[in-house]
Amino acid sequence: MEQHASPPNGKAKEESNVVPLCRAKPSPSFINLQASSPPATFLNIQNTKLPSGFQDVHVMVFVGFGFLMAFLQRYGFSSLGFTFLLAAFALQWSTLVQGFLHSMHRGHIHVGVESMINADFCAGAVLISFGAVLGKTGPAQLLLMALLETVLFGINEFVLLSLLGVKDAGGSMTIHTFGAYFGLVLSRVLYRPQLEKSKHLQGSVYHSDLFAMIGTIFLWIFWPSFNSAPTTLGDGQHRTALNTYYSLTASTLGTFALSALVGEHGRLDMVHIQNAALAGGVVVGTAGEMMLTPFGALAAGFLAGTVSTLGYKFFTPILEAKFKVQDTCGVHNLHGMPGVLGALLGVLVAGLATHEAYGEGLDSVFPLVAAGQRTTTSQAMHQLFGLFVTLTFASVGGGLGGLLLRLPFLGSPPDPQCYEDQVYWEVPGEHEDEAQGPLRAEEPDTRA
Repeated sequence: MEQHASPPNGKAKEESNVVPLCRAKPSPSFINLQASSPPATFLNIQNTKLPSGFQDVHVMVFVGFGFLMAFLQRYGFSSLGFTFLLAAFALQWSTLVQGFLHSMHRGHIHVGVESMINADFCAGAVLISFGAVLGKTGPAQLLLMALLETVLFGINEFVLLSLLGVKDAGGSMTIHTFGAYFGLVLSRVLYRPQLEKSKHLQGSVYHSDLFAMIGTIFLWIFWPSFNSAPTTLGDGQHRTALNTYYSLTASTLGTFALSALVGEHGRLDMVHIQNAALAGGVVVGTAGEMMLTPFGALAAGFLAGTVSTLGYKFFTPILEAKFKVQDTCGVHNLHGMPGVLGALLGVLVAGLATHEAYGEGLDSVFPLVAAGQRTTTSQAMHQLFGLFVTLTFASVGGGLGGLLLRLPFLGSPPDPQCYEDQVYWEVPGEHEDEAQGPLRAEEPDTRA
């Protein structure tokens, strides 16, 4: 494996833009990574500061997702620790998988800032799936899940972006929809009919909800960078950040309003605020770099926040009672439904694209349309087909993963000890003492 400043071939956004968020002037200062390597394998280190987009995405994966899942009263070590473990594993494995698919040249995998961002995206999808089975799986099971899901994520992304020419910069399909439905099908296969035995551990306490809210704030702040990081420099990147920015604000306001409307005595529900407020970032993942307009972004964000809030309030209980899907974090509400809405929004906006609206920017957003190889209607149909491909990969992969994770030697926590750190962690003495009896006998939280 080599580090390469400008590899010749890549995916939809070529690895030639190894640093997609900034352009450094040529410099005579190089590091020779291999003594026998030709000059083409040198690494330009004039600009040693990594682009802010990569750093923002990295923070979202490790801090945002980790703290968001720390709401369970006795599962904070596992929520943060297993997030750390899975993300670190997925980054390495994804670099190889996506390298084989996108970045192979003369027998070497070329890595750079763009490949690091893509690996973070894959880790994000894995963590979304983790949210669906949070508290019910052991570390060995989770690593096997990540091993399989990373491969399928890479294949699905390759099919959509490279073979079908689908546009999905912010990952409404490839990250959120794929990760959510992979995890939901996995959870269905791993269904536990006796999970009521640990019902008293499924709730939150005051301080655990505060930790989860920290994750929400980090994700909310950095989501414009998350969606815009892989986009083309210039108008496309600015447009993506702006659309995400406005969509998040609308989903937040919509969530606050609807949470008070459906809550008891007009009170806000922290579960809704922590999660549904983020749905605006998910819903513009596909259409963010398109001509969505600020009004369109606001409308999409408000719709996503509304759908997500209603999902937490009404659909999650139905999902478990009728379909036997125990969705710990409610990923269907934050990532699944908003992801599908985002994909459909991309279909609509792609079908309405015109040369007059995009000007020269049409080449970067819809290169096949600009080249005359497709009509906008054809591009929209490819976008729609990409959604069905993603759902197929996610469903089949989740089912297969669930069957593998049921193998007894992998070790899963018994029903009475689900959502409990003591099964896998050394915990402080006061935690051990309190764990002898249930803290609360609340209704289980379902959030993402």
